[in-house]
Amino acid sequence: MTDRIQNIAHFQWERMHHAFRITLPEDLALGCRDRTRSDIMRSALRLEQALDMETPCIFDGELIAFTRTVPNLPRIFDNVEWASIKETHYIHELGNVSNLSPDYARVIASGLLALREKLGDGELHRAMRISIDAVLSLTKRYEEAARLKGYGELADTLARVPAHPARTFREALQSLRILHYAMWCEGDYHNTLGRFDQTLWPYLKADLEAGRETDDSAFELLEAFFLSCNRDSDLYPGVQQGDNGQSIVLGGMRPDGTDGFNLLSEMCLKASAELRLIDPKINLRVDSRTPLAVYEMGTQLTKLGLGFPQYENDDVAIPGLMALGYAEEDARNYAMAACWEFIIPGRAMDIVNIGALPFANIVDRVIRADLTDVADMDGLKAHVRAEIFADVRRTVEGIKDLYFIPAPYLSLFFEGCLEAGRDISLGCKYNNWGLHGTGVAPAADMLAAVEQEVFEGDTPPDVLLAAMDADFEGYDRLRDRLRYGCPKAGNDDDRADELMAWLLDTFAQAVQGLTNERGGLVRAGTGSAMFYITHAEGLGATADGREAGVPLPANYSPSLNIRLNGPVSLIKSFSKPDLKRTINGGPLTIEFSESVFTQEESIGKVAQLVRLFVLRGGHQLQLNTVNRETLLDAQRHPENHRNLIVRVWGWSGYFVELDKCYQDHIIRRAELLL
Repeated sequence: MTDRIQNIAHFQWERMHHAFRITLPEDLALGCRDRTRSDIMRSALRLEQALDMETPCIFDGELIAFTRTVPNLPRIFDNVEWASIKETHYIHELGNVSNLSPDYARVIASGLLALREKLGDGELHRAMRISIDAVLSLTKRYEEAARLKGYGELADTLARVPAHPARTFREALQSLRILHYAMWCEGDYHNTLGRFDQTLWPYLKADLEAGRETDDSAFELLEAFFLSCNRDSDLYPGVQQGDNGQSIVLGGMRPDGTDGFNLLSEMCLKASAELRLIDPKINLRVDSRTPLAVYEMGTQLTKLGLGFPQYENDDVAIPGLMALGYAEEDARNYAMAACWEFIIPGRAMDIVNIGALPFANIVDRVIRADLTDVADMDGLKAHVRAEIFADVRRTVEGIKDLYFIPAPYLSLFFEGCLEAGRDISLGCKYNNWGLHGTGVAPAADMLAAVEQEVFEGDTPPDVLLAAMDADFEGYDRLRDRLRYGCPKAGNDDDRADELMAWLLDTFAQAVQGLTNERGGLVRAGTGSAMFYITHAEGLGATADGREAGVPLPANYSPSLNIRLNGPVSLIKSFSKPDLKRTINGGPLTIEFSESVFTQEESIGKVAQLVRLFVLRGGHQLQLNTVNRETLLDAQRHPENHRNLIVRVWGWSGYFVELDKCYQDHIIRRAELLL
């Protein structure tokens, strides 16, 4: 790390740039709330107003510019208007376009002025023109500020991009920073940085070959860009700080079938290890042919406790996406949404987190309602299957008349929007929906326990139900048998693992053939998002020996109240289902004690473990390295642990900035340390 990067990092870490922030009153947002204007035009005017209110800041040593100085964005609708829209439409999350992967490569290569020349007189095109002009106006003011400060090279870069095609690595990085920055100011959020190494590698390669940059000078630019991602990420909307969607994808198959891992991929891993910040979060695409050395590079970040990289297996993801109708070229080019969902850059308006199937709640509900009426396991499973199908259909049928606030600026980054005059909020080439699936492991454990204790054992159904109603008070021996004597998903026990596979396959069957109002498909997944908190809130004691109040696991992970046999058994269990069928995504999450990495050979061993998951057909994997005592001390003395990073559900954040319910869940997960 150069002195310049150290100084920039210190400046940001101490939040000195916050001194330049000015929160403006909402009543200034009049232009974009004019009721005589369309929502498309209001969105463009909001971006224009937001960027016009910004004050260009060029800090000492600046290499990659653009910093938010106005935390609050103007509102497009007043409360009355928004309430009226919500009465007649389904609003997803905040109502803004989110969780997409824009095609930055095309816009960086063409420049905004070339796109502007293609615009006509239609309303969307007028809104796009306003948006482009607003971005270029702020860029011009930044250029002037850089010249005034005496930073000629930075000023020359800003004079070039993003108006014109980038020619160098530095110009491409700066262009990407500006283009991504403006999306947040349009109100769009969690739209990721996509296949970063594929987008930027041609520029770096050309610079190195021409001698314009050395490995060291290029690395300094890369670290400056990474630092810029952390400069105003606290302003980005999310359930928690850190949940901001600033993720990148490295490596993986390119559309032409060749391997995409390159020198820039390696440099990104090294930069993350050196900076130790939460952004950008790294997704590493791998397959059965990936060299062990690549896994070892990723494991170096795991050792540091960053909670990433998250691994994606091309051998599962690509055929899984193709089975859903994605073209092979597009499937090969997949990126990740804010957390883990598989999406296609520049061609998809997939809504990948539109709902969730609560496996654990469904199985618990069926056991409580039907256990005394069924004669065997087949009968119980039939009731569970019917409930899964019914729940999926209720969810999909309950989503009608979707409305998103238009995003004319973001539409510039998606294929066909400019040409057809169609805003991205109305759809693109792919318009599929994704459903998460929460608590599948405890659901399987419940079924396995009922099978062993009730249908094969001597526990009467009414006794089990009474024990559950009593939260196992007075039923200690039964609770212990259920918790410790019955099969558990995660311990390579086929009895539980086959039930987990059956649940996931039933989910895949339930969504098969369903279409949404935009003509897209419905994708089943193994993720949880924040539902692992909310779905557990109304769940009492369950048949697997879990007491009321014990949280559900995050994502595709084992129950939190079991004794695990070890990481190999865990990986064997969770790679048995056919995960191509639940390709909306959702990683197996494994918690490691930091003591795992005390020995020199530990990097290689953990890397081998990751490769085992990939070779056995796992789809996604994320690793977290924690120390339970450190986590507890951080709750008591947060001022001493500002830089403590943890993996939450599909993103990494600073532990002390999380709400206590999420902190407590991570501490509970730490009790399962491997």
